[in-house]
Amino acid sequence: MKKGIWEDFDGYDGINEEIKASRINASRRAFELDFADQYIKRLHPDRLTLKVADIIQETPSTKTFRLVSEGNDLPPFQAGQYLSLFIDVEGIRTTRPYSISSQPNQIGYYDITVKQVTNGLVSGFLLNHVGIGDSLTVSGPQGNFYFNPLFHDKNMICIAGGSGITPFMSMIREIADRGLPRTLTLFYGNRHADDIIFHEQLTSISDHFDRICYIPVIEKASQDYQGQCGLITADLIKKVAGASEKATFFLCGPQGMYDFCLPQIEQLGVPRRKIRKELYGPPLDICKDPGWPKEIERDHLFSISVNNGQVISAPAATPLLVSLEKAGVVPPSICRSGECSMCRIKIQSGKIFQPAGTPVRKSDCQYGYVHSCVSYPLEDLEILI
Repeated sequence: MKKGIWEDFDGYDGINEEIKASRINASRRAFELDFADQYIKRLHPDRLTLKVADIIQETPSTKTFRLVSEGNDLPPFQAGQYLSLFIDVEGIRTTRPYSISSQPNQIGYYDITVKQVTNGLVSGFLLNHVGIGDSLTVSGPQGNFYFNPLFHDKNMICIAGGSGITPFMSMIREIADRGLPRTLTLFYGNRHADDIIFHEQLTSISDHFDRICYIPVIEKASQDYQGQCGLITADLIKKVAGASEKATFFLCGPQGMYDFCLPQIEQLGVPRRKIRKELYGPPLDICKDPGWPKEIERDHLFSISVNNGQVISAPAATPLLVSLEKAGVVPPSICRSGECSMCRIKIQSGKIFQPAGTPVRKSDCQYGYVHSCVSYPLEDLEILI
């Protein structure tokens, strides 16, 4: 090959060697990036297809589904995180978040515990139609409702309502299994004693571990019930847990429980920054929200014009996300309680209602974006998905 004139320049050989080395390093770098990408996807997959290995009847209305992978190990998770279930029920593609109730110090399986919801589309399908050997598609572990040793006091006071016990079951199992140096006091509210999930397990763990205290609280107890009755109040928390100004509070359950318990906790002098919450879905009856306009009836239908050209009808008291899903329009969604912002849509015209306390970013307010899972139409709307 004819020698190029540039080969006579001083330093040519050194530069040429650097170019060769950089090509080799670039190839290695590409391999490393590809390996890193695969590793990250393994730890944080968008979706997993898992098999139901076992079904445990917890109460007459509640079952635990044990999910296993047929191939790789399951991604690790923090006690308190959830999986989002992707499912098609009666032709409606939808999602539901379910907290992992198993302990995170093993990754052989995930347990999700499902309680029957009145007229619940997904809970009814899971409890009545899903059996051992069936496959379910879920997200990787999600959520920020977990203990962080950098920010949270080791004295944890947890308040659960109904199926809101599931993330705390994971936390308690981890503390007990690993002997973690944390103190956890659990107040678990239910309407009836028969509704208590994991009662025997929680009682046994509490009896064997001094750092774990379990207080079931029954709202409508029978005359022969021997335990704590009524509601979870500031007086009860102070009586059981003592001074709690420095404790970290964790709340998980329906909106009504949070609305009642938050003022009770604040009476104890606990700042908002030390109160963590995880809500299960939108309010059961948005028309009972103090800010709901009284002139709007729950069944009033509004027209929703979607940017794909589709026009649907949406009842006032139904979250926009649900109305869209029923019409075959499926925005991405994960938490369904206004926390994760995955289901954001842009309101181009019209007025919507959101419950007080819905977390909304400043930029969303500025550009007209809302969380469709906790947004309700008050007028005909034009939206952008």
